[in-house]
Amino acid sequence: QVQLVESGGGLVQPGGSLRLSCAVSGSIFRFNAMGWYRQAPGKERELVASITAGGSTNYTDSVKGRFTISRDNAKNTVTLQMNSLKPEDTAVYYCNRWPATYVQWGQGTQVTVSS
Repeated sequence: QVQLVESGGGLVQPGGSLRLSCAVSGSIFRFNAMGWYRQAPGKERELVASITAGGSTNYTDSVKGRFTISRDNAKNTVTLQMNSLKPEDTAVYYCNRWPATYVQWGQGTQVTVSS
C-alpha cells in the first residue's frame, strides 16, 4: 500500500519561503511522475507542479518563477521549494502521483501566508 507523508508547511509572511517535502513508500517511485497539489478553503484541489520520472517539470501559471519541484529517487522523496509566497498560496498542500493519482492521499501540510 502506498504511503504519502507531506511535511514542511507553516505560517509565513508574504514574500517568504517554505520548502515542502513528501516521502513516498510502497511504490516504484522512480518510475512514476509525481505532482504537488493544493486545496484552498472552499475550492477544489488543483495541480500546482509536476515532475516526470526523467525530471521534466511543469507548473501552473500562478506559481511559475516562484515554485520549484524536484525529486530524489534514491530517497523516494519529492520536494517543492516555494519562494515569494503570496496570501493566495494559502492552502493544504499534498503530493501524489501524476497524472493518475493514487486513491489514498496523505494528510497534507498546511501552508498559510499572512502578515
